Amino acid sequence: MSEPSNLINLINEKTFQSVEKAFRKHFKLPLETIDILGRPIASRCSDDCRPTFCSVISKNKAGKKRCLQDRIRSLHIAFETGQPSTTVCHAGIIFSCVPIMNQDMPLGGILLGRCLSEPFSSAIQEDMEKRLLGLRLSKSVLFRSARQLPILSARTIHDAVEFLYILLYETAQLDPRVIEWKRLQSQQQSQISGHIHLHKQTQLPEKYPFQSERELIAKVKIGDKTGAREILNSLLGSILFRNPGQLNILKVRLVELLGMLSRSASEAGVDPDLLLEKNVGYINKVLLLDTQEEICAWISFALNDFIDSVYALQKPQRQSRLGPALSYIQKHYREKITLDQIARAAHLSASRLCHLFAGQMGFTVFDYIASLRIDRAKTLLLSTDQTCLQICYDSGFFNLSYFNRTFRQQTGMTPTQFRKQNLR
Repeated sequence: MSEPSNLINLINEKTFQSVEKAFRKHFKLPLETIDILGRPIASRCSDDCRPTFCSVISKNKAGKKRCLQDRIRSLHIAFETGQPSTTVCHAGIIFSCVPIMNQDMPLGGILLGRCLSEPFSSAIQEDMEKRLLGLRLSKSVLFRSARQLPILSARTIHDAVEFLYILLYETAQLDPRVIEWKRLQSQQQSQISGHIHLHKQTQLPEKYPFQSERELIAKVKIGDKTGAREILNSLLGSILFRNPGQLNILKVRLVELLGMLSRSASEAGVDPDLLLEKNVGYINKVLLLDTQEEICAWISFALNDFIDSVYALQKPQRQSRLGPALSYIQKHYREKITLDQIARAAHLSASRLCHLFAGQMGFTVFDYIASLRIDRAKTLLLSTDQTCLQICYDSGFFNLSYFNRTFRQQTGMTPTQFRKQNLR
């Protein structure tokens, strides 16, 4: 059977070799390129892409079929969400799939990370035996090959797939806009669902949250993208809870919001003529869309654009004063870090750092650290089988009750509820 021309033309041998070489400098993991039907493309795979464990299972006809089904399922999830998909295969090992898309066309994916999350043990052996019940396999050969699988932490897997995703799209010069759009939709709908669920739990008469609108405007004026996005998704959850399935009402509310966002950016110093031009385009687009997910994602895209315009005005000052502090936090947020450590990295006193952070970011240093940790916890909850305690520590929290309380404050639900609601 001939290889899929679109995929092999976009990811030619030189491109794949360049990606593989750069990737393996940082992560000692082989790569396997597959087409949209889950079939490996030999000329776009690492020489050692197939571990002995997988080869042993694939020698069995039923096992080979299950492996193909795993690959196809992982591909579909990656295409649908616009994000790398990490899962546990039918045999009990972890693997990830980075989707390959060009504009709006799904072409295939790159598999990596066939591994275990902990050293091979009697518990893992027992789990594999149950999963592979009915397949005629030599247990001694199978378990000997399982012991040879790499052992990777959830953090390493996450870092590897994110690194590969960026590396692949930059090296192959693919258009990542569609996949980023899908990623935005997936993340946003998860947050909106959380807010709707919270509204249902309270069972109180729901009024339109005008106070949230005022808070959103304040966030736009200071260029706080993270805070603004949280408030926007809360507003969208409130609108959808009050008017389920009524897209016309949703559109009217969002046209009103676009007007307010535009005025907020203007009051922050952005050129009014530029904002008017942007706003007309956004309103026209919202009116043409016909699904709830697309409408919500587009308003979020507009919000980001307005805030980027405000942020650009503040950027020189922000970079010169807060840049080192933000870089230090982003690098060390999973560790125990203190205000004094961050201040020293920025060559500021602790009190001056707090003052600048509140004035330019609109929230405290520790609010920012917590938001980074919660974002990581969300990723781990949906991409790994780690317990909440493991995720608590892996995200930079060192107290489970504090982790649960902070997670609930930011998402409206516990980590366990978040995982159950959003896992497919």
